[in-house]
Amino acid sequence: MEGKMKAQCQEMKQAKEKASAKMKEQDADLAAKVAAMNAAPAEQKQALMAGLVTSLVAQRTAMHEEKAKMEEKMMKHMMEHMQLGKKSMSQCPMMKGMKDHSQHAEADGAAAPQ
Repeated sequence: MEGKMKAQCQEMKQAKEKASAKMKEQDADLAAKVAAMNAAPAEQKQALMAGLVTSLVAQRTAMHEEKAKMEEKMMKHMMEHMQLGKKSMSQCPMMKGMKDHSQHAEADGAAAPQ
């Protein structure tokens, strides 16, 4: 695989890892907000719930925007691999990760992503 392509593969992999880490941080933040809401006195619950719903909507909106951008980059990346040949794609860290993920999903009884 060419040096430029390998660098792009690593960049895509790092972007995916960064997105996963961000989602974990957001999940932890939401869990903390839910815990605070559940522990709060009744008169504070409504305001805390409104804050929680607002956070969820903002996160979901941002996630959809980022996903669309990532999918576009991924398609371009895959097309570049296809131009370089089958061996190029099989060496891509992103493709290896997707293959590993589908094998885990099948082992867990879930359908592999299409």
